[in-house]
Amino acid sequence: MAHLQALIFDVDGTLADTESAHLAAFNQAFASAGLPWHWDESLYVRLLEVSGGKERMAHYLAHHFNRADSLAAGDSTAAIAPDFDALHAIKTTAYTQQMRAGSLALRPGIEAIIAAAQKAGLRLAIATTTTESNIDALLRPRLGPDWSQGFEVIEHAGTAPRKKPDPQVYRQTLQRLGLTASECLAIEDSANGLQAALGASIATIITPNPFTAHHNFEGALRILPSLQDTAIADLHRWHADAMR
Repeated sequence: MAHLQALIFDVDGTLADTESAHLAAFNQAFASAGLPWHWDESLYVRLLEVSGGKERMAHYLAHHFNRADSLAAGDSTAAIAPDFDALHAIKTTAYTQQMRAGSLALRPGIEAIIAAAQKAGLRLAIATTTTESNIDALLRPRLGPDWSQGFEVIEHAGTAPRKKPDPQVYRQTLQRLGLTASECLAIEDSANGLQAALGASIATIITPNPFTAHHNFEGALRILPSLQDTAIADLHRWHADAMR
């Protein structure tokens, strides 16, 4: 039976409840670009079913935004068909500024489980669809300037362009770790993340947040409110149960 060798963490919603900050950054970008767009929380919950910021904006334009009404109100065609690369860059700047302010804490139990895993000799990795700069903006103020040294592998939107639920980011993480799926556990918060991890045959623990609590988590190894009361021994036991 394979033994647990590594933990692979998602970032947004898993390491921290970042989605409210992302939502505020999107709306700030829209306003800065002069767009007649504003996303409220209920809409954003639905848009989160699409992984990736640029993909999310394209989905909104295709399926939620009423072009005819906007043009009738006097908006230009350019204002309702923006350059998604440029718009996402504005959004990323707004988000990183929020994160570097350091007011958002990591989710309960995250720092403790990372420290305990390192002490126990477990290898750590990140597998996310967010950008490298967003990861750094989140973790640098909370884990210190050398935070990346604690993660042997960091796969992100720049290295794995096919977004979750596609399993590319997890398959590449396994390849770089040199481990099999049966030697790892994934920590996720969303249905797309779960499907990506399962698509790479990795047993997955889910810690939902208010934006993902309604998702279908069928196939998860465990669904927990957070990792606050989770010990390394629990992870080993749950992993062993999954391998039987």
